[in-house]
Amino acid sequence: MKMKNIFWAALMGAAVMIGHVPSPTMAESLHVVRKGTARDLSVAMNRAIVVESDVPFAELSIANPSIADFSTLSDRTIYLLGKAPGRTTLTLLDANGRLITNVEVRVGADISEFKERLRQILPNERIEVRTANDGIVLSGTVSSSPRLQRALDLAERYAPERVSNLMSVSGKQQVMLKVRFAEMQRSVTKSLGTSLLVDGLGNGIGVGVATQNIGSSAANATGVAPGTSNGSANAGAAFFGLNAGSAQIGILLQALEEKGIVRTLAEPNLTALSGQEANFLAGGEYPIPVSQEDGAITVEFKRFGVELNFVPRVLDDDVINLEMAAAVSSLDPANGFTNGQLTISAFRRRDTSTTVALRDGESFAIAGLLQDDFRDNNNQVPWLGDLPVLGALFRSANYRRSQTELVIIVTAHLVSPTSGETLALPTDRVTLPSETDLFLNGRVARTVRDSEGAVGEVAKQDFTGSYGYVMD
Repeated sequence: MKMKNIFWAALMGAAVMIGHVPSPTMAESLHVVRKGTARDLSVAMNRAIVVESDVPFAELSIANPSIADFSTLSDRTIYLLGKAPGRTTLTLLDANGRLITNVEVRVGADISEFKERLRQILPNERIEVRTANDGIVLSGTVSSSPRLQRALDLAERYAPERVSNLMSVSGKQQVMLKVRFAEMQRSVTKSLGTSLLVDGLGNGIGVGVATQNIGSSAANATGVAPGTSNGSANAGAAFFGLNAGSAQIGILLQALEEKGIVRTLAEPNLTALSGQEANFLAGGEYPIPVSQEDGAITVEFKRFGVELNFVPRVLDDDVINLEMAAAVSSLDPANGFTNGQLTISAFRRRDTSTTVALRDGESFAIAGLLQDDFRDNNNQVPWLGDLPVLGALFRSANYRRSQTELVIIVTAHLVSPTSGETLALPTDRVTLPSETDLFLNGRVARTVRDSEGAVGEVAKQDFTGSYGYVMD
């Protein structure tokens, strides 16, 4: 008989379980005891759970039906549905109207699917997902900033504008940027001209033909020795004079060649955190007067020199996405503006703005400019300049060529901070002289030889020969 009762009890239990198979929407099950709940009840939004009571109840009520709703399956079983994020209270009463228990119901966003998708997209990242009120809280560490952004973008799909980011990025996230500006300027100017003067042809008549600006002294240039310059306006000029009785013949030859070369080099270095902007300026500010509507004059300052602005972003596999703007500017008085006693210099400026991707230690030539300006002029006396052989006395030619080449090279490094003792400054290997050294021994600076650490290593180096940047 006992075995028969056990059999029928097992059969009834199986029938009950078959009739109450949890659907895919069931999140969990909670037993309610007479003196309270085993734990608070959590329900995902738009999901349902089944709550079972150890004692039969006769009446149910919920504080806020807009947050959660229920229906009874039996006198011990409750079907609870989460409707909106929030917290509310479920009250159970017995047949006599006495309180059985109050159940704290918390309805939050459904993060089960989000967790699954997060594991599929970022399988090796240690990201913890929690709910807070009606939003999602992400915490933990990720390997790079792009992966962090992917997690945030995915969370926004499940809880728009309700995502709290408590994640941090591990690894090297500081970038040191080394920019090299190299510019070469070459200029060549050549000029060749002649001027002919004939005087004393009779009755004080004189004839002069000039194809160069020989100045007012040309008429009296007979006293100028051959091979000498006739004033600053006639640099490279030679005068040849011939007297034949009362007639005077003078020939002024001017030949000038100028060559020039300029090399400029700047290497600013700057370090910034991934995703943060860094600025650098080595130069100054030039005052520019600005007229206002009421006639007042104000002064605005325009920056010039070596400028560098960049925003680094460390991507996966130590790839650095670099958004940068670099410029080199200088004053140019030759092309300035003059009004009375007021003179404002112009600016020569070479700049670039670009976005590149490179790895640690790699370099890019982000900008290059080759400018070649050419100009030649040929001035002559009409008809006379076309004569064979003698026509050279009535012509002048001017040739000018200017070439400029600019290259900007960028190198990025992933860096980590270090202790201050390992860094050396350019001033660490010398010390200021004492009064005795300065006035009695004539010493201006004293080299440090016995220092320890990085300063000592620098001091041990021999700087007597060529070092640094050779500018020839």
